Amino acid sequence: MKPPPSPLAASLREETARGDLVLIVDDVPDNLAVLHDALDESGYTVLVATSGEAALVRAAQAQPDIVLLDAMMPGMDGFEVARRLKADVATAHIPIVFMTGLTETEHLVAALDAGGVDYVTKPIKPKEVLARMNVHLQGARAARQQAQQAGQARNALDAFGYASITVRMPEGRLIWQTSLARDLLLRYCGTTAPQTPAAVLDWLHQHLPTTAGGVEPPPLTIEQGARHLQLRVHQQTGDRDEPGQNLPGWAGDWLLIIREVSDASVIEAMSLALKLTAREAEVLYWVVKGKTNKDIGDILGSSPATAKKHLERVFVKLGVETRTAAAGVALKRIRMIQPHFEV
Repeated sequence: MKPPPSPLAASLREETARGDLVLIVDDVPDNLAVLHDALDESGYTVLVATSGEAALVRAAQAQPDIVLLDAMMPGMDGFEVARRLKADVATAHIPIVFMTGLTETEHLVAALDAGGVDYVTKPIKPKEVLARMNVHLQGARAARQQAQQAGQARNALDAFGYASITVRMPEGRLIWQTSLARDLLLRYCGTTAPQTPAAVLDWLHQHLPTTAGGVEPPPLTIEQGARHLQLRVHQQTGDRDEPGQNLPGWAGDWLLIIREVSDASVIEAMSLALKLTAREAEVLYWVVKGKTNKDIGDILGSSPATAKKHLERVFVKLGVETRTAAAGVALKRIRMIQPHFEV
């Protein structure tokens, strides 16, 4: 999976609407100048390195979307640069296009074996390079868009008070969490990242195979007295496509949303959403639950007549005339807050 961009990479991408960073590695200034000008005119942000050592440093710092790599350089050649880039988890995802004047089959095979995805032969033809690059950059753009969407989804969840975590499967490592999620998992399960609670792992292993096939899994509930946590699978934020590993189709990073559910939290949310007093919200909550005025009086420690008076004020505020209509309005709003609320 592609790591998040470094501050340098993010800064460089702001310079171009296209957002593609290209690292050119060549020890010949004329070659650098020709490619730099062609790529710059085409809207790319261009980085250059004139040695293998400099290329490794630049790639680690900037995390380019693609590397154009000269095969034959003094000192560390392009084959060794490619092997080192692929051996580093921070740069292993970057596609490498070799530039070589060597056309013998064994040299081209060596380029691919070292981790290259493609090659162009010298003398360099900028139009050919651009065409080859575009093919391999499509995947980088898709990955970047997916990461942005995942970040937006997490931010939206946080803004609405949802705790959320990301779990990497199938190993089950918790790789991201909001502060609220951290507190809830510690309180309910006694676990902290990178450990994922055993109950959550068992649930994911049981249901993710069907989720990948388009079937939404049931929520997981973790009880703790009158309160409980409810976890739902929100979306897959990254696939695991790792050569040489026999991973299941549902392998990847999964974003889960967590809500702490209790009578108190739902009543408080209803009070805010429907502009009711705390006691009016309590009465309406128990109406939704099918309780009579006598039942409500017993629950709240008051008389049925008091419950009736509160309910009459609720009718006025909601613009309804019956218990059924009031319950319907409340239930609709509750399910906006708690989509799987059960009466």
